[in-house]
Amino acid sequence: MGSGMSKRVRAPRQESRPEPERQNRSRAVSELLPAIGGAAFRKFGFVQSSIVSRWPEIVGEKWAGASAPESIRFPPGQKSAGVLTLTVRGAHAPMMQHVAPEIIERVNRFFGYAAVAKLTIRQGEVATWRVPAAPPSERPVPPELGNELKGIADPELRAVLESLAAGVAATRGLPKIG
Repeated sequence: MGSGMSKRVRAPRQESRPEPERQNRSRAVSELLPAIGGAAFRKFGFVQSSIVSRWPEIVGEKWAGASAPESIRFPPGQKSAGVLTLTVRGAHAPMMQHVAPEIIERVNRFFGYAAVAKLTIRQGEVATWRVPAAPPSERPVPPELGNELKGIADPELRAVLESLAAGVAATRGLPKIG
């Protein structure tokens, strides 16, 4: 070895890693939509898209008819103390300024933490919110479930649960896929 030639050292063989499971399987559209909708909402400043879809629930029908959430902007690196921007019909803007603390409180209660610290108002056109009426149940509700559902005060929720109960009661055996 003294002749100036060095011995070549081979690196140990790296073990082959198992191939990751493929993701190009068939998926239900409902499985894909939350990711697509979530990306679009995040692009426009919404961390949680349900604030848009549940706005009448959060602030009430009266204020939801005059306003719509536009965006929530947080300080860099934080997910609290954000600024909620609302689009409000022109004549309703002064009223919304007066109820801003209550709206902030309701939005924070919805999130479960102090997500919003400030409210800004932008005048503009607001789409009217309509809660879709539940379709009438075509199948009869089983009597053992019907009596328990009568105690639910929200008519829309009761109609949806009655429809679900009727569908479950009408199902016999395993579902057929075909």
